[in-house]
Amino acid sequence: MQAQTLDQAVAAFQRADYKTAFAGFKRLADQGNPKAQSYLGKMFADGKGVPKDDQLAVAWYRKAAEQGVAVAQSNLGKMSADGKGVPKDDQQAVAWYRKAAEQGLAEAQFNLGTMFADGKGVPKDDQQAVAWYRKAADQGLASAQSNLGFMLTKGSGVPKDDQQAVAWYRKAADQGFAVAQSNL
Repeated sequence: MQAQTLDQAVAAFQRADYKTAFAGFKRLADQGNPKAQSYLGKMFADGKGVPKDDQLAVAWYRKAAEQGVAVAQSNLGKMSADGKGVPKDDQQAVAWYRKAAEQGLAEAQFNLGTMFADGKGVPKDDQQAVAWYRKAADQGLASAQSNLGFMLTKGSGVPKDDQQAVAWYRKAADQGFAVAQSNL
């Protein structure tokens, strides 16, 4: 059976019926559906129901990313940062993370913050790192909450504020984030 709608293909993917999901996503992706293209990218990146193929993952992510799908933009940024399916390129990673981050995707905001914190693809800028970590932390992303706590502890990009740092660490720790738990 082939999924006829995107929702049916997503449901098949979520129940690990990858054959049905792939058939539905492929048909829809070939018709230009950007969300189906993004899911195909994920299937190839993770090797779910298809052989793992980073180059095909990048190709499908790129089609979706160019149509504004934030998750695909973020994933394409990650592939660029890691040099999977494309040559490693931190500046490209930053560009794709920024597109997704500006659409409010917490993971992309976190990754963009990390690029600023580490000075990868952009000049090191703790204020930018803190700003992007805060956006992701406010959405409940534990890794961003922990990193924001760290930045506040050392006074990077913002005035040192141990009380606020502990509050962010606690939020991350409450989600089971081990790094934050060790900082409390």
